[in-house]
Amino acid sequence: MEKIVVSGQQKLSGEVAISGAKNAVLPIIVATLLTEDQCTLYDVPHLADVQTISEVLQSLGAGVNYHGHTMVIDGAGVSQTEAPYEYVQKMRASVLIMGPLLARFGKVNLSMPGGCAIGTRPIDLHLKGLELLGATIHIDEDGVHAESDGRLKGNDIFLRVPSVGATENLMMAASLAEGCTRIENAAEEPEIVDLANMLNAMGADIRGAGTSMIRINGVPRLHGAAHTIIPDRIEAGSYLLAGAITKSRIKVTNCIAEHLRPVLDKIIESGAEVIVNEEAMTVEVIGGEHILPVDIKTMPYPGFPTDMQSQFMAYMCMAEGASHFTETIFENRFMHVDELRKMGANIQIDGKNAFVNGVPSLYGADVKATDLRAGAALLIAALAAQGETTIGQLHHLDRGYEDLIGKFRQLGAKIQRVEM
Repeated sequence: MEKIVVSGQQKLSGEVAISGAKNAVLPIIVATLLTEDQCTLYDVPHLADVQTISEVLQSLGAGVNYHGHTMVIDGAGVSQTEAPYEYVQKMRASVLIMGPLLARFGKVNLSMPGGCAIGTRPIDLHLKGLELLGATIHIDEDGVHAESDGRLKGNDIFLRVPSVGATENLMMAASLAEGCTRIENAAEEPEIVDLANMLNAMGADIRGAGTSMIRINGVPRLHGAAHTIIPDRIEAGSYLLAGAITKSRIKVTNCIAEHLRPVLDKIIESGAEVIVNEEAMTVEVIGGEHILPVDIKTMPYPGFPTDMQSQFMAYMCMAEGASHFTETIFENRFMHVDELRKMGANIQIDGKNAFVNGVPSLYGADVKATDLRAGAALLIAALAAQGETTIGQLHHLDRGYEDLIGKFRQLGAKIQRVEM
């Protein structure tokens, strides 16, 4: 079993390049199923999730050629409409194949998707939306089965919550539907905009992405396109917090600061300095002498992202005072708390609320990554802790952070991956 070993209390310095966004690249790879033509994607990060979704496409008949950070996908050979169970169980994003396959082939079969255990995350919004587009849905012990009689039909869809995955799935399905589809209360995340830009490059007619109302005028066919994936705002935020908690000065490059605005505002509120150069696409953090407590409430974009909650909580463990976290997106996203307590953190949980009383120091311990972002939180805490911290269950971190060890070593961290 592999683990990460971190020797804490090392000053960081220098700069680190941010990779393409995990939460953008997965739906964009899936979107290539909408055409039989060749698509080329740039800045594709080397992640376990990218490998898994590539294998899903290959199992459906697509050709996938991945060299460096460029991926070429050829959809001409796609003929299967059922994703193998072993892939779907690995990753929740597999549910996104439903919209494209249903739109292109009129049917799809899908096992119930897996992924991080951070709540129930039902797919009912996906299914109800596809039904409104004309699909017939049947669920049994084998999974979800969907069919359509001819082309999907455009319709008005209201999402009771602004689900990112449902918005993406329905945007892709509606791109080839007959007529106009309007998605109300749509998710507004930058990754939604990136997917819409890819679809429009393929010949779709999508307007309003990035707002709560997205309008899609269906077209008969989509063609191949080339697209560059946006930078990963969650990766950027994680490195900036690593700099802040170690009271260091580091710079992240290939970063769109506007996508990180709520996180940057909270970092500034905590007493650190943030320097943004939008033209150069860089953000620099200078850790403050004192870490001030801040309160966090996760919200859909443009609010504070749930994917940064655990990392910021690790940061607040060493604040001079009490912080209050409210998690409104997922009901089971405090699993990292028990692990942080092993390092000396003082955290109490009450339902959706976490109360963090800062301590003068954290201490090295043997901990495990309970999910992707929890793993990042533990690593951030370990960098500031006294002594040595060992982090297990690395498959979670491998899903979302490219070259994690190499990038932190580049910043001066004493970190290694070992067999134990």
